[in-house]
Amino acid sequence: MARQDENAAGPQYGDDLAGAFGSNVRRRREEAGLTLEQLSAQSTVSRAMLSKVERGEKSPTIGIASRIAHALDTSLSDLIGAPAAAASGAAVVMRKSERPVFRDPETGFERHIVSAAPGAGRAEMIVHHLPAHVSTGLLPAYPPGTEKQLVVLQGTLTAAVGGISETLNAGDSLFLQADADHGFANRTNAPCEYIMVISRRT
Repeated sequence: MARQDENAAGPQYGDDLAGAFGSNVRRRREEAGLTLEQLSAQSTVSRAMLSKVERGEKSPTIGIASRIAHALDTSLSDLIGAPAAAASGAAVVMRKSERPVFRDPETGFERHIVSAAPGAGRAEMIVHHLPAHVSTGLLPAYPPGTEKQLVVLQGTLTAAVGGISETLNAGDSLFLQADADHGFANRTNAPCEYIMVISRRT
């Protein structure tokens, strides 16, 4: 699965999602005391692209967004605008219409945050939609101790982890240590949907 590159970052658009993502990138960068040049070096994303992302002029592909999140030592969900963690002992409901959704403008890949309070514990639950013949590309390694588990709800998913490729059909599950480059692809003519749980060390 080829790694996506920033030249495939998709068309310009100025919707609320792009603006929120860009604002969160700028906030995290400034909190970390990084210049655009420094973030560019750490993420391998060009300064020009980072500047357009921060201004909400470009919506990044999933590969670029993941590289930015890793360079800022934060989660992609934080940059998308995940709901805040619930107070201790409280129950939280998030309606379907309120889900934060990341859409890759180049491929149509969608990442839906379905954890009502993803910051409240070690685990985060996400629903991924992969259109026919679409790949996430290789995603950068997560910090040591990060684990991913997924179950395919619809279609067929091919997962590449550490040089090993596995094909999963509806109902099949996968566990992986996410501290190595990995990626997911739908090589069929039908859409694929899967639920993923990401667990991180506290």
